[in-house]
Formats: sequence, structure tokens, C-alpha cells
Amino acid sequence: MLNINRDKNRIVLKVSVALSVIFVLVGVLIPEQLGTAMTTAQGFILESFGWFYQLVATFFLIFAVFMIFSKYGKIKLGKPDSKPEYSRPTWFAMLFSAGMGIGLLFYGVSEPVSHFSTPPMGEGGTEQSAITGMRYTWLHWGLHAWAIYAIVAMALAYQKFRKGAPGLMSATLYPVLGDKVKGPVGQTIDIVAVFATLFGVCASLGLGAQQINAGLEYLIDIPNNFTVQMIIMGIITVLFIISANTGISKGIKYLSNANMSIAVLLFAAMLILGPTLFLLNMFTTTLGSYGQNLLQMGLRLSPFDATEAAWTQGWTVFYWAWWISWTPFVGMFIARVSKGRTIREFTVAVLLVPSLVCGLWFTIFGGTGIFLELTQGLNVSGHSLETAIFFVFEQLPLGALLSVLTIALITTFFVTSADSATFVLGMLTTGGRLNPSNRIKVMWGIILAASTLVLMYSGGLAGLQTAIIVSALPLTFIVLVMCYGLVKALNAELKEIENPGEKQKTVKQKKAS
Repeated sequence: MLNINRDKNRIVLKVSVALSVIFVLVGVLIPEQLGTAMTTAQGFILESFGWFYQLVATFFLIFAVFMIFSKYGKIKLGKPDSKPEYSRPTWFAMLFSAGMGIGLLFYGVSEPVSHFSTPPMGEGGTEQSAITGMRYTWLHWGLHAWAIYAIVAMALAYQKFRKGAPGLMSATLYPVLGDKVKGPVGQTIDIVAVFATLFGVCASLGLGAQQINAGLEYLIDIPNNFTVQMIIMGIITVLFIISANTGISKGIKYLSNANMSIAVLLFAAMLILGPTLFLLNMFTTTLGSYGQNLLQMGLRLSPFDATEAAWTQGWTVFYWAWWISWTPFVGMFIARVSKGRTIREFTVAVLLVPSLVCGLWFTIFGGTGIFLELTQGLNVSGHSLETAIFFVFEQLPLGALLSVLTIALITTFFVTSADSATFVLGMLTTGGRLNPSNRIKVMWGIILAASTLVLMYSGGLAGLQTAIIVSALPLTFIVLVMCYGLVKALNAELKEIENPGEKQKTVKQKKAS
């Protein structure tokens, strides 16, 4: 068992909070300079490390598939006799609520339509660009993304529930670094994880605030500006802090089930009210095209075409960075609710089920937008990312009701995402405690809201994206080492199972020496 000194836990907490406060103050005092500096950093990373992100994202997918078919599949993420805490429906609901909830609504219509209008290659606004655009949307939200989550969650759950280690990112590197994870090296890893989590979740919350504002503007003519978004952030902050204080088995669990119910209702309404046959045909076509071109899309960089290269950097590479920056948050949360699952069951579920549902979601919502533009000449792609979905609703029966449902769903996703983030940030800064104190969660809730507002004020959506890309780079190297450490630990465990006397012999030799 890996024990972490309490004083070292306080160092992680104090340094993380101090750096967060400094960031917020800089954003308040000199927002333009902060925006310029982060934009410069973003450009450098996208141009210099795009190839790296493409390779590692593909590696993570291959690694996750390997784990499904490997000899490690029967090992439980917990003690041999442990049972899952949650039913499969509740488990799936919690995966989605913590994973990509707000993004599904923000990008549900706008991303496929944007790719249809401005595809990664070739002419836009054609039948071929519709298929290409949908296929690349699946790429960004499909197997690659969930493979990244699955790997980190698996390593965290294995170390926590099988080995009794703290629920920390640093603990997953113990098989590689040994006792170094108890000192400055481990503290640095956990601080990097804190900031990746902070910025990754800030982006999601910023998107949510912008889209709630856009929906209110469509419904009741409330101005769409930063002041209104700041008020929305304030109200939601109070709600998610209240939810966070009820604990994971109450607030997050009940809201996650509510999210799933509203999402299923909205999905079914769009499928029935939209061009149903077209959408079903589009899903089938995209499924085949996605499977056929998966590896090629995941490694595409266009070194001879600057325009196509910029598209890949701005979309695909950005998404890989976003998902990696979310791994401490989503990975830790998925690990927390997945105790008792075998590695094979866990990986299949986390990899395949959400990927399929994301594909269905984008096909139904984005496909409806493409249909309206391609067959009826409506300018869906001319609307902003946050307003495109409400414009599509206007063209359908019961459009106002769909808009109200969407705002309600964004709000509940907003609350559960922020709620889960305060829980994870609390774990990261209290030595991996499964139930951080309410005081710690409230503190991180306030920092989370303040950081989101600073990024929105200093750079808007671009500022949120920049924070993600900058924070994800160092974390990427940590996750790569984590993969090696996980395989090393699992190999050692299998040897113990096959040769139980060998471990006792080693222990006796250590005592004798």
C-alpha cells in the first residue's frame, strides 16, 4: 500500500490554490496580456506538437483495445470478491454526465454542420462533404476520446481499489517511479493534474454558460453578452456547490439520472420530428465510413497543404488535447464509480457504449442541420456554435419546447460536471480522499467559477481552447508513463497469482536483509 504524508498533501493543496488565485488575479488585472500570451503558446504547441498528439491519441486507442483482449482482462478493479456499487444503467448515466454532457449540446448541431460547410478537405456544401464532416465528428467524439478516458480511469481504479493506494494521478506511476511519488516528483504530477482538470472543466463550463445565454436570447430576448453569462455562472455556481455538498451517492447520482432521462427525451423528439429516414441512413453510412477510415483520420496532418493542416490543428489536435486535459477529472470520476468491474468489462463498456451513443447523438442533431441546409437551403452553418441548435429547433414542430428542454439539460449537465470537478479537485488536493470535506469542495467550486470567467473575459472561446492545449501537453507524458506502469503492475500481479509462494519468499528475504 502506498501512503502519502499529510504535510505533502497540504503542499499540493497550497501550491495549487496559490497558483489558481494568481492566475485569476492576472486575468482580472491584465486580461489582454494574458490572452495574448496564451494565444502565442497555443499557436506554438499546435504547430510544433500536432504530430505528437495524433500519434499518442492513436496509441491510446490501440492500448485500450489491447487491454480488452489481453490476459489482464479478468482482473478486477477491486478486490477479488468486490461487487459493483451501481447498476449498469446508473453507471452509464454517470459516465455521460461527467464525460461530455455540455459538449454534446454545444457541438451537437454546430460541429457536423461546420465540417459540412468547411470540410477538412475538398469542396464544402456537397453530399460528400456531409458524409466527411459527420465522419470527422465521430472521430473527435468517438473511440479515441473514450480510450484516453478508459486508460486513466483503469489505472486509477486498479491502484485505488486493488492495491489500496490513494486516488491520485501520482499513485498510478508508483510501479515506475517507486517511492519518488511520495516526494516532489509526485507532488508536481498532482499539481499538473489539478491545472489540467481546472482548465479542461473551465472550457466546458464556459461553453455551457454561452449556450444557456444563447438559448435565453432566442426564447425571451435576454441579451447575449458577458454580463449575462457572468450572472448565469453565479447562479449555477451556487447550485453545483449545494449539489456537491450532498455527496456522490445523492446529488451527482440523482442529477445524472435526470440528465439521462431528459437527454433520451430530447434525442427521441429530434429523431421523430426531424427527417427520420435520412438520419437513419446517415448513421449507417457514417458508421461504415468511420470504421473504414479510422486510423487514417486519426493520423492525418496534411503537411503539403497549410489550409488543411490548420483545420486539423484547430479541430482534431484541439480535441485530443481537450480529452487529455480532462483525464484526471473524468478518469478519476469514472474510476470512483467503477469499483468491482473487471478490466475487460470496464474497457468494453467505457470504450464502445459511449462512442456509439455519441455517434448516434451527432448524427441525429447534426444530420438534421445538414438536411435543412442541403435540401432546404437554410443557412444553418452561418449561425454561431452556440446558437445553431436553437435555429434548427425553430424549423421543427414544438421548437420552443425543444429549446426549453435543451436549456434545462445544459443546466443539469453544467451542475453535474462542475459538481464532479469539485469532487475530483478535492481528491487531488487531499491525498486522494474519496470524500473530500465540504469546505475543500466549496473552495474549488469558487476557484473553478472564477477561472472560467477570467478565461471567458480575456479570450472568449479561443481563450478556453488555449488553456486546454497548454495544460494538456505535460499531462500527455504522464499518461504515457502511466500506460507502462499499468502493464508492469498487472504483470507483477499475474506472477503472484501463478506463483503465490514466490511473493512470500521475497518478503522473507527482505525481512532477513
